[in-house]
Amino acid sequence: MDMAKGKNGGSKGLQSYINSQYFEAANALKSKRARRRIVAYVESYDDIYFWRTVLSEFENDKRYFEVMLPSKTGLSRGKKSVLMNFLEGEPLGRDMIACVDADFDYLLQGATAQSQKVLESPYVFHTYVYAIENYQCYAPSLHNVCVAVTLNDHRIFDFRDYFSRFSEILFPLFVWSVMLYRNGNYPKFSITDFNRVADPGGFTPTNPEPSLENIKRKVRTRIGELQRLFPDAKEEYLQTKDDVKALGVTPQTTYLYMQGHHLFDTVVTPILSKVCNILRQERQNEIYHAKAHLTQKQNEMTCYENSLQDIKVMLKKNNGYMVSEQFHRVQEDVRRYLDDQPEQSTK
Repeated sequence: MDMAKGKNGGSKGLQSYINSQYFEAANALKSKRARRRIVAYVESYDDIYFWRTVLSEFENDKRYFEVMLPSKTGLSRGKKSVLMNFLEGEPLGRDMIACVDADFDYLLQGATAQSQKVLESPYVFHTYVYAIENYQCYAPSLHNVCVAVTLNDHRIFDFRDYFSRFSEILFPLFVWSVMLYRNGNYPKFSITDFNRVADPGGFTPTNPEPSLENIKRKVRTRIGELQRLFPDAKEEYLQTKDDVKALGVTPQTTYLYMQGHHLFDTVVTPILSKVCNILRQERQNEIYHAKAHLTQKQNEMTCYENSLQDIKVMLKKNNGYMVSEQFHRVQEDVRRYLDDQPEQSTK
């Protein structure tokens, strides 16, 4: 690896080089029967479990991954910490990789320096969807989360249909958001502005239509404002629309590419809470009206309530996203990286 090729040539580039070479050298010193250790740096504690889920499939008797935060001595976390500490200068290396949330960097397709780093480095892997929270909120898996929380398998709400329609309504405005981030006009319509529109306040499981109509109204208003602000943007908008579709964003899956924390905290968790409240009450009513002695009912109720789980905890443990197309793309990137990095003989 030629140090002269580093873009910055500073101490951080040197540190990246040393770290990468250190892990390669450490693996070379092992016996032939020892497994190769590949270090995977992630952004935060929550990311460790997700990337462990991604990488576990690729472990065998020749290699294993160790997923960790960028620094064991400091407390710096986050995407910038991973990228600034290990990507300035030389690439990470065959035995040291970085695993980060895509955020908007994937959709920006190199329009910013950070996007270029994320997309061009062979040792950086990203989620494709905005963040791991979007995977945790994968709509086809949300009923299973409700079952884990309430221990009631009664399907009273169609999460797949709701988030498909939710996404279809937001898709035209989402294209505007991507376009403005690409051309540098994002202060005119930021991700925070988009999130305000995407807030389904007033949602009720038995009648979700008003919440969708409310979002639709806000979308129409915002698009009208943006069209007046950028009257000559039609051609650029249509090109951006084609681009994001080519990248895998469909009108039915927009929710996977919006800001993950907003989706998790403001959209999905409140909806799950209301659905789970109904399911919990339904189960409690069954126990209350059962033909049994009062003491038996009380014991059963206590047993049931002690078995209930926290919604956010269950969402964070949800891995139903593993069947999604986006997750398979992440795995394919890892598989390609390993295929391009043949095992080196050790002495």
